[in-house]
Amino acid sequence: MAKNGFTTTIVHSDRRASVEHGAIHKPMHPSSEYAFADSRELAAVFQGKAGFTYARQGTPTTAALESKISQMEGAAGTVSFATGMAALAATFFTLLKAGDHLISSQHIFGNTNSLLGTLADLGVSVTMVDATDERNVAAAWRPETRMVFTESLANPGTQIADLAGIGQWCKEKNLVYVVDNTLVSPLLCKTKEVGATLIVNSLSKHIGGHGNALGGAVTDTGLYDWSHYPNIAEPYRKGSPTSWGLTQIKKKGLRDMGGTLSSEAAHRLAVGAETLSLRMHKICANALALAQALAQHPKVAKVHYPGMPDHPQHERARQLFGGLFGGLMGIELADDIDVFDFLNRLKVLALATHLGDNRTLVLPMAHTIYYEMGPERRALMGISDNFLRVSIGIEDAQDLIGDFNQALA
Repeated sequence: MAKNGFTTTIVHSDRRASVEHGAIHKPMHPSSEYAFADSRELAAVFQGKAGFTYARQGTPTTAALESKISQMEGAAGTVSFATGMAALAATFFTLLKAGDHLISSQHIFGNTNSLLGTLADLGVSVTMVDATDERNVAAAWRPETRMVFTESLANPGTQIADLAGIGQWCKEKNLVYVVDNTLVSPLLCKTKEVGATLIVNSLSKHIGGHGNALGGAVTDTGLYDWSHYPNIAEPYRKGSPTSWGLTQIKKKGLRDMGGTLSSEAAHRLAVGAETLSLRMHKICANALALAQALAQHPKVAKVHYPGMPDHPQHERARQLFGGLFGGLMGIELADDIDVFDFLNRLKVLALATHLGDNRTLVLPMAHTIYYEMGPERRALMGISDNFLRVSIGIEDAQDLIGDFNQALA
């Protein structure tokens, strides 16, 4: 059968996997444990054969969702987690050891920044660089460097890393290359094509899309030969080396750390994923229309959106994301506007901390997620007191533009 398109593949993913009774969705499996008629079969699953024993290490429902994510990313395999942060934590803590060195983009989500601080406290050296230029990443290399991490689109400043350049350099250095693809989704950014080893997605965001379930995933593209990676434990050095890294992440991240995605959440996320393409096209169209309108408003000091020609990485975004530019933007209001008074006047936008939802969400960054960093660190990151993060939804574009206009009036 000819290869189908993105949406057709995801919509029919469960059905083509021979779901019981001809159901079009994989059913939700709430069982905590799974029994065996043959004790040898039970032992074989514990020793590495595919199967289910205890729900902390996955269920048929989470496995079906993982299959969808792997198909979206064109990748070799996926492990799901309770949240995107659990997926990131499992990646870092299971693959890095004290004495190792990690190079990270400095333009990353605040909670991820905090996580890297914890990693440093445990003996992993972390160097933060401006990843919009591969040369900055290369300049930070040390003999003990094991991994490079970046986001495909930075939150909230919308900087876009030199994904392809970094990927090529990591290949030459034989480094594990981790890309958080949450904010543009597998639809826009084909992260495997830029050489990523591992792709992290917060499933709570665009993939789920409906604000009704938390989840995260780590996907292995199959490009990396883990036999060259020194931190893989001996029990996981079995079979093809391309699977060793993901096996260790799954065993340590689920079995040892317990960051397990529930079957109920997995089912909701899997159904939400079916409309990812439809939602993202609407979201991207809304975002561009709003950015263009606000860029002309006298009470808006600056609009940060990759779809605008004056964005520093506009052309890179066009090439990487297939002519779409995502649903995240940063908006700096004029200095004489009280940010809280403005926010309280909004009628359509929701004042909430989330991203990739069907609803448009707005948050004052300096006073919320980045508050603990202090004014000096915020200034280095370009987060002013009047900096708003806006996650665009699927509403009617004119309603979003009108809501900003009336609140700024």
